[in-house]
Amino acid sequence: GNAFEQARYILHLIEGVLERTGASIECVVRTRIYLTNIEDWEDVAKAHHLFFSDIKPACTLVGVAALIDPNMLVEIEVTAVHPSAAIGNAFN
Repeated sequence: GNAFEQARYILHLIEGVLERTGASIECVVRTRIYLTNIEDWEDVAKAHHLFFSDIKPACTLVGVAALIDPNMLVEIEVTAVHPSAAIGNAFN
């Protein structure tokens, strides 16, 4: 697929993983996106916005020469804070 479709698919997978751990997409505080073609940044930003329009985590876009699979145009890392790790819960 194109960069938009790949980013949307990846973010959907990430959302599922977070939910299986008792977290949610709202727990994401940072995203790092690797693009094999930096010209795709706008399409990937649109996919990012579908998931993070209300949250707005810190986001870094990085242009790279290649990813592990030549069919991959996008790789996304996220950092999330699990609800059980929230500061207010630290003293319970």
